[in-house]
This record gives sequence, structure tokens and C-alpha cells, in this order.
Amino acid sequence: MALNLIQRCQLFRQFGIQRYPPVGPVRAARLLGANGAGHTCAACLHTSAAGCIQSRGCKKLHLDCGRRNLSTIVKEPLFVASSSVGLHRDSGPRFRLTQLHRPTAAEEQAFQQRLGGCSSSRQVFMLLRTVEIMSDTMAAAALHRVADLEHESGSLKDPAVLENDTIRALCFQLEEDSVRLTDAGLVSALFACTRLLLDPWSMLVVRLVSESQERLDRGQMSVGQLCTLGRAMLAVGGPGCVMLEQVMEQIQKQEPSRWSLSDLTAAYRFLQGDVGQDGKHRDLLNSMHSHAVTVASRMDPPAVSGLLSALVTLNQTQAMPLVISLCKQAVRHVPRFTDEELTVVLGALMHFGHSDHYFVEAMERYVPTMTFTSHPETVTKVIQFFGRRNILSPTVFDAVAESFVYRADDYSTSQVARQIMAFGKLGYLPPNAGEVFRKVETILRARFSHFQPRTLLNLLHSCTLVERFPVNFVSKVFSSYFLQQLQEQGTGMDRIVLAQLTQLYMTLKLECPSYEGSKLLPKYRVKSFLMSGRSLETPVDAHLYNSVKTGLVDLLGDRSYFGSKVLTPYCYTLDVEIKLDEEGYVLPASHVDDVYKRIALCIDGQKRFTTNTRQLLGKEAIKQRHLRLLGYEVVQIPFYEFEKLRNKTSVVEYLHQRIFPHTYRLSW
Repeated sequence: MALNLIQRCQLFRQFGIQRYPPVGPVRAARLLGANGAGHTCAACLHTSAAGCIQSRGCKKLHLDCGRRNLSTIVKEPLFVASSSVGLHRDSGPRFRLTQLHRPTAAEEQAFQQRLGGCSSSRQVFMLLRTVEIMSDTMAAAALHRVADLEHESGSLKDPAVLENDTIRALCFQLEEDSVRLTDAGLVSALFACTRLLLDPWSMLVVRLVSESQERLDRGQMSVGQLCTLGRAMLAVGGPGCVMLEQVMEQIQKQEPSRWSLSDLTAAYRFLQGDVGQDGKHRDLLNSMHSHAVTVASRMDPPAVSGLLSALVTLNQTQAMPLVISLCKQAVRHVPRFTDEELTVVLGALMHFGHSDHYFVEAMERYVPTMTFTSHPETVTKVIQFFGRRNILSPTVFDAVAESFVYRADDYSTSQVARQIMAFGKLGYLPPNAGEVFRKVETILRARFSHFQPRTLLNLLHSCTLVERFPVNFVSKVFSSYFLQQLQEQGTGMDRIVLAQLTQLYMTLKLECPSYEGSKLLPKYRVKSFLMSGRSLETPVDAHLYNSVKTGLVDLLGDRSYFGSKVLTPYCYTLDVEIKLDEEGYVLPASHVDDVYKRIALCIDGQKRFTTNTRQLLGKEAIKQRHLRLLGYEVVQIPFYEFEKLRNKTSVVEYLHQRIFPHTYRLSW
């Protein structure tokens, strides 16, 4: 056995897998043959550099641990050739391979359900001790569940979980009998080891990898098994791993149109890693997209969420037909998505800029039932989705606002800001607006220093869009210290940040005349709120503008009597400006002196409103509010009224009634 292990370790080095530097707690341990430190235990015929299995009592096996130390507690192993693991309930955990009582499919499914119900690693270990018969796939599933519960931000929450008797016994048996495992059990166990961050050079991983290489060479693995193996090798050896290339070669020989649904979803998860990014394997992905469209109607919630996640990671903007099909299928699963799955689905729909009427209706039915119980990030993603898609749903917004009052203390500063930003963007105040913004003020007082500078600016600016003025906090925002922090964060102060600061300062001067706090220095102010990309103003719709312009020429008699796209000294751009003298006569647009009144025409196309209602977006509402305070007479020309006009006469009559409602029109 010692010779066999040495040969496998040598083979392992040929796979292109590099040994990584130690991360986390490290114990002195070597592989067999390193400076003669290894020894053989006659009782169990197992060789280890760190320890052995003795014949009596509670015994340890220390696997080589460049990154993690894994030990197992076992009794004397009994071997019968098979691919099932039997767990004996006596004084300590012990596993044996047996083929006599392999669990049925129903038993495996019941185990998976019970496993999914475990909310801690301890519950998983307790479950394992109660199972009479366990297959290798069940054993691997248990390791995956531990990884699900313990893995966080690239590390384990509690590395000591690997010292548990049960997991050590389970890993020891998988190590000893790797050649007896099924293909599915083998690759799943290997992938679970990578998720538990076991050292790639530990004996368990070495044996599983070497056995996987032998199975891979036979060329008999299914697509799903190849993908699981590929994900494991990507974690172990990185994108340059030789074995990973062999996996990809075998996958590309397969025809995606013949894959099962489970194989298809496994392939997306695999390519979601570095393997499929940067435009790699484009032909394979396009074939997968075509097949996925045909089977989308049969996908369950994890599959829908998983595919959308992969499409986002791979930035498959050309796969919109698949995104649309997945969105339609998501409508059926809205109440059944887990919080994590729904968060992924909503994030993907925002990424691709897609929303479906039926999906929105399903969300409107579901959201009122979940705002008090779902994860804060899921609730935030819900309101963020509606805000990003400009969908004003009072049902959704009111439910989120109600839960905000009670749950906001437990939200992160980012979650608080993103929820309020959605209300500001759509210019919507819920029935309990007073309670909501009192809670916002309470949070700002308690956690002001916890907010990232841009997050805080977004929050305060959003409050002003719905006429809630954070007077008590703005003076801090205009301080030199905060502005310096704002410059140091990310890429510094871009134009949108400067525009937000300028509009925030203008709002206080116009709508809070009692404000006497810090001023925004001129060097931080912009001259125009209208800019390319993200802007504090929505550009005028070109087609609607041209139609209105033609009508104005007919009404006023000449093009010279009105100005177009006029930049005011107050940063706002007017779609059309008409100047009047003291007697109410229209002056030429070029006229500067003796201007008694200015009329600002707001030609509001569809993009200035929420998509499902006739409510102006927050940024358009504040613009019109400010123009009135600055002395302009604001005349709104909304698209939904203008588009009803069928001829020249009706257009001229409409414009006359809107602009000069109290004067008699002469015929030119």
C-alpha cells in the first residue's frame, strides 16, 4: 500500500496541480517518504506521516495538512467490495463498505430531504449517526451540506468542524476505498473536499484525484460527472490544470441537444467558473443556450436560478431568448424559490434589463407574504428590481415600507440605502412615509459613520427626490473631511457624484431657506445635470420633441419665438423655453432684455414616467419643482396626451390650451 500511495502521489504531480502555500492553521505533517518521517501501522496496514489507525480504542488518522488538518476517529475497518457505506451506531462512528443493503432511490431521496433540513453541521453529524445504510453519493452529499453550512467568504466559519469524529470517520473511509466508489460518488466526494478547503496534497484528495484520473482515462463518465470533476479540478489546480483540459475535451465531444436537464445545469455551473469566461467555448455555450430554451419549461427553481446566475457570470448578452424563457418559467416558481434563489433571479433580470408582466404580477402576490420573514438582502433585491425597472407597484412598495419600519435596525447600511433609493427613483411615498423616514433619521443618527461615503450620498439625495430633507446631516456631507473621503473612495469624484452634491445643495437653498450649515464649494459644483450615461435628467424624446416643435411653429408663427434645449444658470436643461414681456407678448428666443416671464415646456416622453403608471420619476419631479421655485412657469406636455392628437389643428389647439389657457388665439 505504501508503494501504491507513492506512485499515486507521483501521478498527482503530473496533473499540473501545484501545491499551494499554507493558509490558516498549519500542523507539521508530511506525505509518505518525506525524509523518512512516515511509518506503517501493522494493525491497519495504513501508512501516514502524521499518525495511524491503531487496533484498539479511539484512534486518529492525521491527513497531510498544508492548508487544513483533517482527522478521523474510527474502529477497525471491515471491507467488502461495494460502493455503499454502512454506518454503525455503537460507541463511536465507524464506516464499512457493503453491497448487501444498498439504499433504494426512495431512501436516498428521503435522506437528501432530511439533509437539506439541517441548519448546522452538528445536525448533519447527528443525522449521519442515525442512518442505517449510506451510499457513497449520500456520504458525499453530507460533506457538501457541511460545506454549505460552513463555507463563507473563501474560508470555513469554524475550521474545527473538520475535527469532528463523524466527518473524520467518513473521510477516512472515502480515502481507503476510493477504488470502490461509483463514478458519481467519487467525483462528488472530491468536489466536496475542495469546498471544505482540504489540502490538495492530503492523502484523501490525492487518492480521489488519482482514481478520478483513471476513470477519466476510460472515457465513460457522464457529462454531469465530468462537470463535477471539472469544478473540483478547477479548485485544486486552477485553469491551467492538465486534467481540467482533458475534462473539457470530453465534454466538447458530446452533443448538448442530447444532454439531460441535470447534465445541462451541471455544464452551466462548470462553465460559470474561469473555464467559460473571457469568450471561451463560445460555440459550446451557444449550443447549450439553444437546448436550454427547449427544456426551460421543465426546470425546477434551483435550475432556473442556477442558469440565470451562470448567464450573468458569463455575460451572455446574446442569450436573451433563453433569459426570456427562464423568466417565464420563474413565474411558476416565485413562491417556491428560496431567498438565495430569488435574489439571484432578480439580480439576473436587472443585469439583462428584462421584466415580464406575469412575473411582476406573481411578485405582487408573493411580496406581501415575505417582507417580514425573508432575508434582508432578498427584500432589498425585490425593491431594487422594481426600482431599476421603473415599475411602480404600490402593493410591493407599501409592503416593503411596512417591514422597513420594524426590520431596518437589522439591515446593513447598504440595504437601508438601496431600499430608500428605490422610493426616491420612482418618486413614491408610501402611506407610512412619516414612520419610514423617522426610522431613516434614527439609523443615520446611530450609524452615520458606518455608511460608505457614496452610499450615504445616494441615501440623502434619494430623500430629497421625495421631498424629505436631511437638513441635520447635509452639513457633514459638505464638510471638507467627507468630501475628501468621497474623493478617496473608488475612482474618486465622477460627474454623477458632483451632480448629486450640486442638486443636494440647490435643494437646501430652494426648499429649506432656514438652512445655515456648510456650503458646497464652487469647485464641487457642475454646470449641467444633463450628461451622457447616468444623469439627473432624462433627455427629451427626439420623436416627441420634433412633433411638438412643429406644432409650436404653427402656433407661434415662426421658429425664432422659442428656444430649444436651453441650459439654465441653475444646471437644468429646458426642452423648450418661451419668453414673454410684461404685456404677455411672445419675445424672440434671442431676446435678453425686458423678459417678464419665462415658460418652460417639459416634453415628457415615456422614459420620464414609471413604466406602468403615469407618475413622473423622482428626478423629473424634483426638476419641475425646482423650476417653479426659480420663477419659471412649468407647462407639462406628457406623451400620453400628445399622442392622442391626430391632426395639425388638434395639435395647435392643444398647445394653445396648455401654454396660453387664458388668451384668445389669432389665426396666422
